[in-house]
Amino acid sequence: MKAMPRAGLGLKPQHFDDALYCPAPGIWFEVHPENYLMAGGPRLAWLDAIRERHPVALHGVSLSLAGDAPPDEAHLDRLQSLMRRIEPMLVSEHLAWSTLDGRYVPDLLPVARTTDRLVRVAANISRVQDRLGCPIALENPSHYLRMDRHEWSETDFLAELVRRTGCGLLLDINNVYVSARNMGYDAWDYLTRVPAEAVREIHLAGHSRDDELGEALLIDSHDAPVADAVWALYRRFVERVGERPTLIERDGNIPDFAELLAERDRAQEILAAEVATP
Repeated sequence: MKAMPRAGLGLKPQHFDDALYCPAPGIWFEVHPENYLMAGGPRLAWLDAIRERHPVALHGVSLSLAGDAPPDEAHLDRLQSLMRRIEPMLVSEHLAWSTLDGRYVPDLLPVARTTDRLVRVAANISRVQDRLGCPIALENPSHYLRMDRHEWSETDFLAELVRRTGCGLLLDINNVYVSARNMGYDAWDYLTRVPAEAVREIHLAGHSRDDELGEALLIDSHDAPVADAVWALYRRFVERVGERPTLIERDGNIPDFAELLAERDRAQEILAAEVATP
């Protein structure tokens, strides 16, 4: 019998008890490892308790894989220790940079998709995978400004990174929708070009309108429910490629656990329908 696909939630501290005892079949949780790289203490004990009951994925935000410098060795050591402790179902990061000349910027910044940059990103991914002893999944970015120096389409750039490094992809469909609206291209056309066999996980999140420009500039804010247009793209993509583990992200205006669980259940229903379809 084919295994039931799973939908999960980003884990928030205020939902600890609800998450720990959640009876939803197959539910899993995702955390940013940067919040758990200490040697001990209550936060790590909290994650240990969740991991005893549910699978956990690690979604990094600070390796700066698209940056000019190699990933920080001390950070990789701590990340490796955390992985040994909780045995994550998946480790992922972003196609972005966040460090420059030893200084950290609390953002995920885009790069021009040149061949030189592709070589650098591939080297950084390989270095991380060699150190961690497993493939990672790379998330597609959100875009707000046009860059003139691109030599590759984003889907071709991602596919080439997969080919060179053996990494997987974390497909954020909200990022695709936001970027398509901001940059003026077709979101579904983008999704048809994603190398489906490389997609290890899907993210769904909400977005918002810019305070000044309104609908002319959408922001990947993670502070609202998943939009109907993103749900429609998700359903079509799952129909195209089959089920994939799917996560509901929410980082602002955090609602009650029950509201997030309802969104998770909606994703689960879409996945289950795909499994049931001959």
